[in-house]
Amino acid sequence: MMTSISSTPTELNSGSLERDARQINANGHSPVAPSEIAVGVVIGRASEYFDFFVYGIASVLVFPAVFFPHMDRLEGTLWSFVIFSFAFVARPFGTALSMAAQRRWGRGTKLTMALFLLGFSTAGIAFLPGYATLGFNAIVLLSALRVLQGLALGGSWDGLPSLLALNAPQGRRGWYAMLGQLGAPVGFVIASALFLYLHSSLNQADFLDWGWRYPFYVAFAINVVALFARLRLVVTEEYTQLLEERELEPVPLHQLVRDQGYNIFLGAFAALASYALFHIVTVFPLSWIALSNTQTIDDVLSVQIVGGALAVVGMLASGRIADKIGRRRTLGALAVAIGVYSVVAPMLLSGGPAMEDAFILIGFVLLGLSYGQAAGAVTANFSTRYRYAGAALTADFAWLIGAAFAPLVALGLSAHFGLAYLSLYLLSGAVCTLAALRVNRSLEIKD
Repeated sequence: MMTSISSTPTELNSGSLERDARQINANGHSPVAPSEIAVGVVIGRASEYFDFFVYGIASVLVFPAVFFPHMDRLEGTLWSFVIFSFAFVARPFGTALSMAAQRRWGRGTKLTMALFLLGFSTAGIAFLPGYATLGFNAIVLLSALRVLQGLALGGSWDGLPSLLALNAPQGRRGWYAMLGQLGAPVGFVIASALFLYLHSSLNQADFLDWGWRYPFYVAFAINVVALFARLRLVVTEEYTQLLEERELEPVPLHQLVRDQGYNIFLGAFAALASYALFHIVTVFPLSWIALSNTQTIDDVLSVQIVGGALAVVGMLASGRIADKIGRRRTLGALAVAIGVYSVVAPMLLSGGPAMEDAFILIGFVLLGLSYGQAAGAVTANFSTRYRYAGAALTADFAWLIGAAFAPLVALGLSAHFGLAYLSLYLLSGAVCTLAALRVNRSLEIKD
């Protein structure tokens, strides 16, 4: 018989917020269904990705002028992308700290701390004076706030995607694994639409003075709403029981790395093509076209919003496809498709506005199809005891290896040496994915 929830160390050490919320929700709350978990996953991920893309878009449209006005546009954008990468470098450290915090104070307290830190650092950027006021100190403060964003993102892991996959109906794991990824295009579309409205409604001086700050204010409000939506699930007695039944609890990360570090490695590289493509079709095209002046910013944002909608369709399709042929085969086939896409990318980006739009839209379709299954492809390899921490750390390293430096590397190489290097960058990600999936298959590890 399962031990009473009230006698567990996690409950004894939880903060008053988590205890009170759990008592309120435990009364009359029906068992947590996969559909209810899915709603929490989509809301939580959409809020995080909104923060994510607000910063990414601002790195192209705002930060070169506000924080690097003493440099030319290309150099300022590259330095903006350097700071952009700091969150991904900090993210694994955030995961390590948050796992320790959860073991000491409980899941709800940890999640509250992480999301308020994310909201604080994001809103802090909105109030940050530019280089004209603070000089180099403005860059230092922007970098520090970006690091805090990364720590917060690492701490925001709640285990909902893993629980969703484990509780999915028979033969539907691909579909339910995809649901957790829908937050990415949803967050991107909302962030892009808000920037499009502000950029098209304001003159350039007002946009760079105060208009760009508004999305960062909005991010804090969205985080608060998402926090309560997620706490409604994670502090319920039913949710806690599900986690205990599945042994989805944090373990010391040194034990995880020691016992199943190879799965972290395989998981990160199995998703590399998808994670590399993630910024190549979202942040990079905006910077490339802005520097080349082949289209207006408003036109590019409009096309990318359409691309985000196509990514949603692609993700929905990926769930159906993965349930029919398997997630690894789906990822392998998409890695090949991304490799082909990488070969034609230079032709598309150098072919004028219509071809640039084709690069964006095709890329978003491939992103939806591949990213829809990226998170769950190899995390199932972890033994039950290590899956909670293993899924979080695998995602951290997939972002770090595949996506953190993608805009910086793609723009730097393309601007200085030509778009052929963009092809090589994307192609290398596809090759790494295929190699990792092949190794994973040779180990006879099942989904």
